[in-house]
Amino acid sequence: MSKKDDRNTENGYDAEEMTVDLDLDDGTSVTCAVVTILTVDGRDYIALLPLDENGDNADGEVWFYRYSENPDDPNEEPELGYIDDDDEYEAVADAFDEYLDAAEFDELVGDGSED
Repeated sequence: MSKKDDRNTENGYDAEEMTVDLDLDDGTSVTCAVVTILTVDGRDYIALLPLDENGDNADGEVWFYRYSENPDDPNEEPELGYIDDDDEYEAVADAFDEYLDAAEFDELVGDGSED
């Protein structure tokens, strides 16, 4: 996994948004936009939006991984791990849905308060 700042606003994601390049088991590489990092039951997870070669995500698919950083070495790349347990995956998916609901609510409230 490598990470980079993406300064492209034409493809529908924020210029300040971080992306990561994932090397998949089949030997291919996929660039993903980092949506958020969630904490569920004391463990961190990352939500990634896979992007095509044009920097788009037409199908709305989101990938979830366990996420960990080495607190002793901030320059070391974070580690991602698979979520094998169905209950764990469901808990992360539910937390992500709550995150989206809160973001949508904040956007609605923010739009109404700018008058």
